[in-house]
Amino acid sequence: MTAAHGARLLELVKVMDTLRLNCPWDAKQTHASLAPYLLEETYETVDALASGDPAAVREELGDVLLQVVFHARVAQERTDGTGYDIDDVADGIIAKLTRRHPHVFGDLTVSGADEVTLNWDAIKTAERAAARSAAGEPGRPGEPPQPSALDGVPMSQPAVSLAAQLLRRAGRAGAPGELADLPAAATGVSDLGRELFALVNRARAEGLEPELELRAAARAYADRVRAWEAGARYDTDAGG
Repeated sequence: MTAAHGARLLELVKVMDTLRLNCPWDAKQTHASLAPYLLEETYETVDALASGDPAAVREELGDVLLQVVFHARVAQERTDGTGYDIDDVADGIIAKLTRRHPHVFGDLTVSGADEVTLNWDAIKTAERAAARSAAGEPGRPGEPPQPSALDGVPMSQPAVSLAAQLLRRAGRAGAPGELADLPAAATGVSDLGRELFALVNRARAEGLEPELELRAAARAYADRVRAWEAGARYDTDAGG
């Protein structure tokens, strides 16, 4: 009899439980100590996707999945009322996907993918506003808390991808894409910084992902440097 789809995920949870209880290294890990691995595995997955090697992608996705299961297992041990387990993580994303796809799980009709994106953003904005209100965050006097299109953007991500995400979010809200077109234009920004930001905005206008474009150029440069190094060594060996 064929195992149910997803059955090996349950086995992974069991393996993680065993490691957490019986491996000294796994037992001492915390969210903070695991954070670098989550970042590293994510970048390795992006590299694998760029390589076009399906086996490499599969392996790296497994490494990312391990990080999700590991973090959930660490959280499961908390006794201060903030704990959760892998089922809570899955429940949260299931609920989010159901809420944000009313055209699939409800009776909403959409015209295409662009409208799906607009609906997703509108639902997310409403969710954040409700969360702010529930948390008692202040807005203007007599008004509910005001959400921003930029809420939730991780400011610690690499600068090129950060600029791209900010531009995407702001563009959907109708905000200008140029620094000079906004009130109280940023001070302390060099001409080079403005030029780099403008390049990211240009990539967005052309439908390109600037982080991936720059990575592709960097990989091409690395390949050429290695070829140059090989040639230089060959010339040195031949002349010696």
